[in-house]
Amino acid sequence: MLPANFLQSIQEANGLNIESFKAVHELAEQVTSIRINPKKIVQPQHPNFNFPSSTPVPWCKYGYYLQERPSFTLDPNFHAGTYYVQEASSMFLWHMLQHIYGSDTSKKVLDVCAAPGGKSTLLSSFFTDGLVISNEVIKARAAVLVENITKWGADNLVVTNNDPKDFAVLENFFDAIVIDAPCSGSGMFRKDTTAALEWSLNNVALCSQRQQRIIADVFGSLKENGTLIYSTCSYSVEENEVILDWIMDNFSVETISIPIEHKWGIVATNSNKHTAFGYRFYPDKVKGEGFFIAAFKKTGATLEPRLKEQAIASPTKSDLLVVENFMQMPISTQLFKHNTQIRAIPINWMKDLKLLANYLYIKKAGICLGEVKGKDFVPNHELAVSSISLSNIATIELTKEQALQYLRRKEFLIDYDQKGWVLAKYDGVGIGWLKVLPNRLNNYYPQEWRILKE
Repeated sequence: MLPANFLQSIQEANGLNIESFKAVHELAEQVTSIRINPKKIVQPQHPNFNFPSSTPVPWCKYGYYLQERPSFTLDPNFHAGTYYVQEASSMFLWHMLQHIYGSDTSKKVLDVCAAPGGKSTLLSSFFTDGLVISNEVIKARAAVLVENITKWGADNLVVTNNDPKDFAVLENFFDAIVIDAPCSGSGMFRKDTTAALEWSLNNVALCSQRQQRIIADVFGSLKENGTLIYSTCSYSVEENEVILDWIMDNFSVETISIPIEHKWGIVATNSNKHTAFGYRFYPDKVKGEGFFIAAFKKTGATLEPRLKEQAIASPTKSDLLVVENFMQMPISTQLFKHNTQIRAIPINWMKDLKLLANYLYIKKAGICLGEVKGKDFVPNHELAVSSISLSNIATIELTKEQALQYLRRKEFLIDYDQKGWVLAKYDGVGIGWLKVLPNRLNNYYPQEWRILKE
């Protein structure tokens, strides 16, 4: 049952049909959608796309609706990062980026409130030649973000754990900023019935204030002509259209209109004061949950910042020799050291990483290849699930039952003669490392990520 004060509060929301809106919530239909990882699955016909009855999400080329919700926990492909379970309405971000940027995929982007990682992984797939800074202020949520970013396997992602105000020093730095703002969460009432019990007008007001603070904190780090994308999973006008007017009142921006197809069911809306464009998703009109999104172009000039780089250690010649004996590195990749870890990032983003390292707390940058221990190389799990080519590495293809036992960190048998490091694969995609010894098999799947479900 939807709270009466909630229904009263959204009566004036553009495009709302209150009767069909209430009816669809009473049905409590579950809509399940995923977005495939183009670095690991080229197309749905790929052998490890195991959802034959899926249908495309019309506004995202990699999005698919599933006929029913499977047990993702017991699907090794989920742990291998071949797809991300993401709400379909949120994938509209892809259509928005396509309209604004077209084929220009080399931008530097900040995802301010990034956990658990849906929009960051989408951004990394769109900006294939770009750099995505995926930030989360809450430490526990940042750990979940690191796990999901690791499984996605892209080398153009940097995870930070900072308050939005920490980005103020990076003036004129980002080409685009995405703010999927903390909100009252009414758009998720169908999926989370407890959210309806916790909803209040007071919380809407608090969220609106928080949303304004986040925007104000990060806006200066957006370049002139850069794009600000703002979204919530709320139906409240105070968190949506009112915020759009607040942005136009306080910053030099132009509203961006995004073309949509009538059959999609998305409601185009405008703010009252400045008629800023926004897009509303109602579950009785679209196949997805409640969502709101809008985009602006920054028109005001910002002074070029005088930023300082932080020195980042490089691997020694002996380190490089050990790494090269283990694997072949792409020419476009730059190696660097963080403590004892050897990491890799696209070479053209190394200078930016040095700047970011001087001002932000970085949880993860690029891909951790592993560590050099004497004359031996110990590969990291990040490398196993990365999109870096490992064609010269010994591999073993596991059955589903073997893969699940591996992911549970339990014992299982394999018929394999070669000793040493072996990349365990499922459906042709890496899921982690095994070390084959004369009398046993060592499982190197991260202990904290193991499957507990039988």
